[in-house]
Amino acid sequence: MPTTGSDPARIVVVEDSPADVLLLRHALNQHDEAYELEVLKDGAEALAFIAAQREYRPEPKPCVIVLDLHLPKHDGLAVLTALRKEPSLSHIRVVALSGFASPRDEAEVHSLGVRMYCEKPGDLDSWIALASDILKVCREPLISEIWTA
Repeated sequence: MPTTGSDPARIVVVEDSPADVLLLRHALNQHDEAYELEVLKDGAEALAFIAAQREYRPEPKPCVIVLDLHLPKHDGLAVLTALRKEPSLSHIRVVALSGFASPRDEAEVHSLGVRMYCEKPGDLDSWIALASDILKVCREPLISEIWTA
């Protein structure tokens, strides 16, 4: 859901690197917008999150999921595929991150409706710019598309 002036952006991050989570949190803190960050540390936790959403359907849904493509237990593509098959979550925007750019990964994630694909930033200024982009994605109106894989 897009955020309003009073609603914090609910962001779910699926990332196995504590350092990258710390950098993203720091980068988000450089902006004036309120946010709530939920961190899932691997593909198994992400798949459990998707299953829990199916059963309990808690609100509000995240406005964006920041998804590392190279995760332990289940990779980001498996998580993204499961996400797009879940009707209650299929509309959620995804920002896919990779430790190294891959045209093949980029094509595959875009075919699954990823909003943005990028290589993980190498410096703090780039993390801050990425955080700005993530918050902008949260403000975008939802397009009620349902992705099926």
